[in-house]
Amino acid sequence: MKRWSWWALLCMCCLLTSCYNTDESRENVLKVYNWADYIGEGVLEDFQKYYKEQTGEDIRIVYQTFDINEIMLTKIEKGHEDFDVVCPSEYIIERMLHKGLLLPIDTVFAHSPNYMKGVAPYIRQQIDKLTVPGDQPASRYAVCYMWGTAGLLYNKKYVSAQDLRSWGCLWDKRYAGKILMKDSYRDAYGMALLYAHREDLKDSTRSVASLMNDYSPASMDSVEKYLKLLKPNVAGWEADFGKEMMTKGKAWMNMTWSGDAQWAIEEAAEVGVDLGYTIPEEGSNVWYDGWVIPKYAKNPKAASYFINFLCRPDIALRNMEENGYVSSIAAPEIMEACIDSTSNKEVDASYFFGSEARHVKLRNTQYPDKSVIARCAMIRDFGDKTVDVLEIWSRVKGDNLNSGLVILILLVFVGLSAWQIRRRWLRYKRSHYKRSRRKLRHK
Repeated sequence: MKRWSWWALLCMCCLLTSCYNTDESRENVLKVYNWADYIGEGVLEDFQKYYKEQTGEDIRIVYQTFDINEIMLTKIEKGHEDFDVVCPSEYIIERMLHKGLLLPIDTVFAHSPNYMKGVAPYIRQQIDKLTVPGDQPASRYAVCYMWGTAGLLYNKKYVSAQDLRSWGCLWDKRYAGKILMKDSYRDAYGMALLYAHREDLKDSTRSVASLMNDYSPASMDSVEKYLKLLKPNVAGWEADFGKEMMTKGKAWMNMTWSGDAQWAIEEAAEVGVDLGYTIPEEGSNVWYDGWVIPKYAKNPKAASYFINFLCRPDIALRNMEENGYVSSIAAPEIMEACIDSTSNKEVDASYFFGSEARHVKLRNTQYPDKSVIARCAMIRDFGDKTVDVLEIWSRVKGDNLNSGLVILILLVFVGLSAWQIRRRWLRYKRSHYKRSRRKLRHK
């Protein structure tokens, strides 16, 4: 999802921020806060034309990116940043709803249809699970943009789908040093609990949803135990480099998100590496990113038009093609565009597109079979247990620093310290020189 370097992102954000004129009327400015590399080329420019056609008004877009949900939330909650439209993940949407940080999205437009009606009923039902009791449905405040699953990307040369039927493959010593894990405490927590209670899932005494959202002391202990046992097999906890490692054949399997898997599969095919994607039988996480209008937005009107525009089927398809993830829009033209004629396997995607999609050739990275979706669930906000889960994650990963990395960190620290000392010394010399010059002038 995010393939830009941190330096490029920093430069872009600085550029966009610096060119924003605070004296300009906010009625003519739309401030968008989105994940990096998460919108189609030319879509922003096309929205400006659409907005002009609909309202007769010009709109300028100030577009900024983030790479961590919590940083985005802090800017809005603590900094009262006046972003008009942002794209958080489902658990942050839930948190924002509970904190009263969202405005309802307008669904009535001057001349445009309400394209938000095109969101798949399945997706709308999932978003409505975030509803705060006594409030309007969550889908009045959030419109799903992209969605996907967490699963296993694997190299078919070294691993078969049969080997990956269970999450237990991650603990298999045969794959030690060949496994990459997405650096996501939420996905890791849910996956570890599902595997720990695999027998309970088989006899239906526990459900995927209840397990992945169980933050009892016993469950937390179990997660920490299993993740620490897994750790010796893990070659690295990756935020974005897993795709490249898999396409180059340097890792055999990667617990990752479906969009990253789709991107890697396509890239690997071009260099002759055959990758696949599967969701183990215990089940997994289904995640959702959605557009919302924050409480401090200065232009909720343009924000609603923007969200509606992104739900237009042709625009939704362009955004899908850009980032590899799957739009929430269930339009027939999107299904048609996603059909994989090279596949010899059909999936039942009727839960998303309706009865006409019971037997269609769609990629499982994009539209998992109905039977797979049935054993997946959304991980909700950890709430006041977030700190406890983060502490577990810190202890699991805390001793990951090898001696070489420690030495490198120490060298960087020493270098920075020397640089600071030199700066202070030069500053002192300049100050001393200026004082001497002043004394000479006054003699």
